[in-house]
Amino acid sequence: MKSLNLYLSCLVLLVILLLAGCQVEPKPIAYGEVNCTHCQMTVSDNRYGAELVNDKGKAFYFDSAECLAQYLDQNPEQAEKAAFVLVTDFTKPGELIDARSVSFIQSKELPSPMGMFLTAVADQAAATKMQQEVGGRLLNWEEALIAVKNNEKPE
Repeated sequence: MKSLNLYLSCLVLLVILLLAGCQVEPKPIAYGEVNCTHCQMTVSDNRYGAELVNDKGKAFYFDSAECLAQYLDQNPEQAEKAAFVLVTDFTKPGELIDARSVSFIQSKELPSPMGMFLTAVADQAAATKMQQEVGGRLLNWEEALIAVKNNEKPE
């Protein structure tokens, strides 16, 4: 009887450990060490990195919001399976935020790694102030996706 209890206890512990290891959550971007899933360039600028985490917890890293947008356009099944779609807040380098809740400034004065000039800012007031200072236009995530798909760049 003791061996059965020991066996069941070990089995329960193993299941708990397996479930704990399968949590779906964002992972920090290892700037300078990982390559962009879309363009294969090294993700190096901590003001522009982006990340997609699928429903199984696998993280995909991108060097910019535009690479993430192009990847999602070319791989719509990944968009459907995404648990997290994150971009870096330009005002807080290295801090990932939900791409669907930020403002994007598209301005020639803020060159992003892949040349679409998309800069994510979490705070709406800060984004509006920056846009007034540098020019360009403000976009939400859906508008940014369309701009990338249509290769719309600021003049």
